[in-house]
Amino acid sequence: MGLLTFGLNVTLDGCIDHTQGIADDELHDYWRQRMEQSGAMLFGRNTYELMEGAWPAVARDEQAPRAMREWAQRLDEKVKYVVSGSRSDFPWQNTVKVEGDLREAILALKAKTERGVLVGAPKLAAALEEWGLIDEYRIVVHPIISGRGPTLFHGLSSARQLELLSTQRFKSGVQALHLRRKAG
Repeated sequence: MGLLTFGLNVTLDGCIDHTQGIADDELHDYWRQRMEQSGAMLFGRNTYELMEGAWPAVARDEQAPRAMREWAQRLDEKVKYVVSGSRSDFPWQNTVKVEGDLREAILALKAKTERGVLVGAPKLAAALEEWGLIDEYRIVVHPIISGRGPTLFHGLSSARQLELLSTQRFKSGVQALHLRRKAG
């Protein structure tokens, strides 16, 4: 059974707005490597539509910066699962709609994806966290105080204890944290 890993960029004050980070080559390379290690991606509809609206064009743009283009090309190739109650048509290549009971569908997806699934959708991740389905976390903290925006895991029913596995510091001051659910 593969691990379900939640990964996202966040500012120091917890803002998860995708426009509030340092999107340089090192960051794109980091996320490309995480994606390459996983067997599939999992998105909610909102996150999927943000990605679908931007990255396929970057993948084809020969003038795009190297790291952005490589990220976009790998994302294009990767199997992408989408949770949506309001959309059924997903024309972006390698996209599959998650059907049926969400908890059961995610358990089945973990079971069949040996290399694991990388979740990049904050609202979906909050629901999966309530069920205890997230195994690991890849949280990239940007040295920015946004002072606004949505925050990570807002409204969880109880606190979660995590264990820090590793950190990675980028030249920009960004810190990548690798955590997992604490046993016991």
